Amino acid sequence: MSEAQVKAPAEFKALASWLRNKSGMKTRLGALGGKRMDYFKGRSAVKALLSPAYAKATTKAKNLPPAPTDDTTAVALLHSLIPHTFFLRVERGHSVGGKDGPKLIQITQQQLFTPDEYYVWLLDANPIRQMLMAGGMVLVVLAAVMFPLWPASLRVGVWYLSIGVLGLIGLFFAIAIVRLIFWVITIVVAKPGIWIFPNLFADVGFVDSFIPLWGWDVPPPKKVRSKRKDKKEKAPTGSSSALDHGHSHDGAGHDHSHSHSEGGPRIVELVDGEDEE
Repeated sequence: MSEAQVKAPAEFKALASWLRNKSGMKTRLGALGGKRMDYFKGRSAVKALLSPAYAKATTKAKNLPPAPTDDTTAVALLHSLIPHTFFLRVERGHSVGGKDGPKLIQITQQQLFTPDEYYVWLLDANPIRQMLMAGGMVLVVLAAVMFPLWPASLRVGVWYLSIGVLGLIGLFFAIAIVRLIFWVITIVVAKPGIWIFPNLFADVGFVDSFIPLWGWDVPPPKKVRSKRKDKKEKAPTGSSSALDHGHSHDGAGHDHSHSHSEGGPRIVELVDGEDEE
């Protein structure tokens, strides 16, 4: 945590921590000075402050600033966080490492908060959890290195545990092989074939993977093309050419055009850009 963040008021620290860890804002991965950093769009932060979740959080945590009532007050509140360097405004560049790689980001000299700009997080995400995870990894490594010094009972327990895990993995592969052989047999004897545990590889929970016990290998239904769509595609284009005929008669001085694109009212819809580009 930087010095500016340490000296920030308690309510600003609480607000930055809520936005970083509890708001659910969409963040992207960028490359800043050779390091991977999370950044977000300003509109996401504005929406987070105007959400019911933040209004509910202010009732539980007394150190959070009051919930803003509109976009203007939300932007002003977020702008007040910039001098404390919880996040800073950046400009995006090209992608690194391919099309789907993180984009280069660069901190700009002029710092202000607007919904359409991007901002990089300089506040670590949940530092307490990161410290606990780092400590846990160190303990696991030390425990593995000192395995020969473990008591005999613990080493025997770890051995039985590893054998049990390997047995479960072997059982899973055995089930997969048996169900494949059974399907090959039933596809010849009783079409369209029978799968044992048809949801074994489906995107479901562990228990649901073994329900039902068996099922027919029925292919998914094919999409039937609607007749109405076919009629529209086969409709002749002569009617459109007839409508485009302007009834223009030259030579007799009689010239009139039934054009609806000129002279009539024109409606233009302004579509806002995507919130998360």
